[in-house]
Amino acid sequence: MILNSLKDSAAIESLHPLFKQAFDYLKTTDFSQVPAGKIVLDGDNLYVSVAEPVGKTPETARMETHDKYIDIQMPLTAVETMGWKATCDLKEVTAPYNPDKDITFFADKPTTYIQVQPGEFAIFYPEDGHAPGIAEGNFRKVIVKVKI
Repeated sequence: MILNSLKDSAAIESLHPLFKQAFDYLKTTDFSQVPAGKIVLDGDNLYVSVAEPVGKTPETARMETHDKYIDIQMPLTAVETMGWKATCDLKEVTAPYNPDKDITFFADKPTTYIQVQPGEFAIFYPEDGHAPGIAEGNFRKVIVKVKI
């Protein structure tokens, strides 16, 4: 897992061949003008979802993992708390792996919580179980999916 400011993404961009394109898009897009939905940047290799979730409590946020994609998650309108626990330590599967959605859900609780401010991002690799969406009320966020 990586937590950083969008202003400092240059140091991160060399970690994956598609990260620079992803961060260039995040830096140059006015998301207040972008409707919720999916934006394809490079086919199945790189796409963005603009989401408008209702915030969850730490008790209701579910741990999830992905096998084929890295998540770059960035809240736009509110502070979002995200839980983390190493994938190798997740034991309580509640929904088995869905290859169409590239997701597995777990009942395990996070071992660590981070607060991500608008203008910051969190990157979750397949080895990072995460429980996103902990916030108050409705908010907007961007989730970039980067194929491994």
